[in-house]
Amino acid sequence: MNISKFLLRIAGWKVDITVPDYPKCIICVAPHTSNWDFFIGKLAYSSVGRKAGFLMKDTWFFFPFGMILKAMGGIPVSRKHRGPSLTKQLIEDFSTRERLVFAVTPEGTRSRTSKWHTGFLRIAYGAGIPIVLGAIDFRTKTVSITEEFHPTGDLDEDMMAVKNYYKNFTGKKPENFTTE
Repeated sequence: MNISKFLLRIAGWKVDITVPDYPKCIICVAPHTSNWDFFIGKLAYSSVGRKAGFLMKDTWFFFPFGMILKAMGGIPVSRKHRGPSLTKQLIEDFSTRERLVFAVTPEGTRSRTSKWHTGFLRIAYGAGIPIVLGAIDFRTKTVSITEEFHPTGDLDEDMMAVKNYYKNFTGKKPENFTTE
């Protein structure tokens, strides 16, 4: 048994990951209401022998913590929008790399918000890759990645479908999660 599986088991968590181990995909993760989501999600994916990077606000990448995050697959995201578009850069990265898998939290915050970011949909559509839907459900203490989603390019319809998938999951702080 690997250490990730052991830690999750002693904490009472179950892992249900049935989607294929795609060489290129985006893992959409919700609900995102606590910093614990990151640790539980990383442990769950690792517990089945898979590796994924993650997008995270660049202010977390301070020395020496930033070196650790980058070693774990962290990709800093600037909210100042300087330089080339992150969406365009990641679409390009998918076209030039043999393997690229990373997780995003479309809510973009641990606070309650109904406005989810659409970048993950734009990237997946532009790169022609699937999105796998990952849920961290604190009510059942289950991490599941059992569904995949192929964006159509219609951002409103695609986002509605993604939010609809997550409506029955419960975050650590349920009051901070909405799919409306």
